[in-house]
Amino acid sequence: MSPLKNANITAIFMDKTYQKYKELRHKIADLDNILAVLGWDQEVYMPIDGAGFRAQQIASLSGILHDMCTSQEYSDLLESLKENQSLNFIEKRNIAESWRILDKNRKLSRAFMERQSRIHSEAYQSWIKARQENSFAVFAPKLKEVVDLQREKAELFGYVVSPYDALLDDYEPGLTTDIVEKVFIDVKKNLTDFFSKIKGRPHPDYAFFDNHFDKAKQLELCRELATDMGYDWNAGRLDLSEHPFTTSFNAKDARITTRVNEKDLRESIWGTIHEAGHALYEQGLPVSEYGLPSGSPISLGIHESQSRLWENNVGKSSTYIKTYWNQFQKYFPEAFGNVSDMQFFRGLNTVKPDLIRINSDEVTYHFHILLRFEIEKNLIEGKTEVKDLEEIWNTNIKEYLDLDVPSPKLGVLQDIHWSHGSFGYFPTYSLGSFYAAQFYHFAEKAIPDLQKELDAKNFKPLLQWLRENIHQHGHTYSSEEICKRITGEGLNYKYFNNYLDKKYAEVYQI
Repeated sequence: MSPLKNANITAIFMDKTYQKYKELRHKIADLDNILAVLGWDQEVYMPIDGAGFRAQQIASLSGILHDMCTSQEYSDLLESLKENQSLNFIEKRNIAESWRILDKNRKLSRAFMERQSRIHSEAYQSWIKARQENSFAVFAPKLKEVVDLQREKAELFGYVVSPYDALLDDYEPGLTTDIVEKVFIDVKKNLTDFFSKIKGRPHPDYAFFDNHFDKAKQLELCRELATDMGYDWNAGRLDLSEHPFTTSFNAKDARITTRVNEKDLRESIWGTIHEAGHALYEQGLPVSEYGLPSGSPISLGIHESQSRLWENNVGKSSTYIKTYWNQFQKYFPEAFGNVSDMQFFRGLNTVKPDLIRINSDEVTYHFHILLRFEIEKNLIEGKTEVKDLEEIWNTNIKEYLDLDVPSPKLGVLQDIHWSHGSFGYFPTYSLGSFYAAQFYHFAEKAIPDLQKELDAKNFKPLLQWLRENIHQHGHTYSSEEICKRITGEGLNYKYFNNYLDKKYAEVYQI
């Protein structure tokens, strides 16, 4: 047989093998997304008495999914494709990333995955009850189970320095505790210095936010703003939940939730813009790559960059407020009838520490993340125990933000993440803000007259830029690689620092 024929036969064989890999990835994605539907329903519509069986259902399906993700068939497919040079660049990246994930998954048994799913479902219901009763003691026993499980998971994954490294890698591949600590040394210094510059200046008036804002009107405005951003309602929906979130089952079904406070519309409006930013990323992933790394988000840090870019760089800018000022006044004339757009902009961006993370301004927000990072690290490393968490939280909030915590609901019980076992997630929020500032800086350079487009409510150029530079690539590139492709360098905190200087010069007139 000639070398040419031999090469052709090998290529055909490899093409069929890759096709089998894709088919198996589709099945894995199907089951994973069925689990996601159950999770979405649990947080949005499920009656409270269904919690026990739902935990059982999720645990059973998680076990089946784990078997598929670690099967010999799947492992053999990846093994045969791993060193194949006939694959194109994207295909090679898919195999490499799939192999990395397989290697991690094989370290966890089916029994562990089922136990994890059950504990997380039960912990979520416990967190809901604890918030209703405003008692950390209600949640603490289940949270201890979650923490013990995460410690066990870290040991199974393995690590070089800190067990927390193993958990960070789940959300931001390659991220380590040491890297996060170094980032927060800079953040703490720079934000403390920045905060001191404006601390002595008079706060802008924001009393007009202390008003009554009809729930139905808030939701109507939320839908209007998300529509203008480019959110596809044929591929998504907006619902209410205890904690705002985005969930995606595929690029044609990316759903968002929000939380409405009739005493302050900021929670729903900018919460919706934030979640719609996440959903736009999901809706922009290539449909043809469903189930493959190339059809999946890069990381939580990049995902958060998309929501933060829309929420803060766009949604809390003076340009955006001026553009939508007529709508705000139309929907809520009693609250804003005698307020100017610039008064609203300055009041919205006032730097004032808040007990609630998602309600915090862009400066003090990162002290919230620092607090959670330190607590998580110490919990996983065994330096802190769950029983002491409420006291530690309250003490550190006083140190970082000079605030007294009046109740657990406004303190240690405010976030849903720990009930889901999402340890290592919080640092990506700060990384996302820093990526967002860097990306937006280069979007302004790349898009002629971007501010004029935003003035005209034309968000298509910005969305298209994000689609072309980030969304369409899925997880073909790492966070670092995608940042370098867009900006010519890795993540650089200076862009966030420059963004704050420019914005808050407007807010505080300095």
